[in-house]
Amino acid sequence: MLYIFDLGNVVIDIDFNRVLGVWSKLSGVPLATLKERFTMDEAFELHERGEISDEEFGARLRQEMGMLLSYEQFTAGWQAIFVALRPEVLDVMQQLRQQGHRVVILSNTNRLHCAHWPALFPEVAEAADCLYLSQDIGMRKPEARIYQYVLTQEQATPAQTIFFDDNEQNIAAAQALGIHSILVTDRDTVPQFFAEHPISPAHNTVANAGKL
Repeated sequence: MLYIFDLGNVVIDIDFNRVLGVWSKLSGVPLATLKERFTMDEAFELHERGEISDEEFGARLRQEMGMLLSYEQFTAGWQAIFVALRPEVLDVMQQLRQQGHRVVILSNTNRLHCAHWPALFPEVAEAADCLYLSQDIGMRKPEARIYQYVLTQEQATPAQTIFFDDNEQNIAAAQALGIHSILVTDRDTVPQFFAEHPISPAHNTVANAGKL
């Protein structure tokens, strides 16, 4: 089986309010104002596909949100998003690999974040067979092609795949391709799923996939 895990709020707790809080403190713009102004617009998506540089993204976002910040100050806020690991999910990932399954990360992310979180949380890479990161492969969820890309790279079929993500659009896109997909709503979702579907050795689970 192939198990695909999103990163933010699946493996690592993230909180965008931390980003806005740092920007508010450094720029003097009220937090409520920044919350109103921030949108995941075209620049956000381009940045996650690696189609614009960190510097261009920072400049566009600072202008759109009316923040008089240096690039370094912008970066300090942007990288404040990460809170803590979810060790219970890492344990599951390790158990899956020990039983012979493939375990990968599929994340919409960007180079600014990837210059930061791997050093904070080296356990993530250690618990995964591969990291599929949007800015490296030029695609992002919920585009169908990014799921198809991972399946091709992993030589897996949708029926052999289970996907965990905290975004309903990403879940719907994966389900449309026939991938069994689990919406992660809190820290209990992943442990609860595996409490109900105990991990078995790899040679047993493909036959059982239809029962999930």
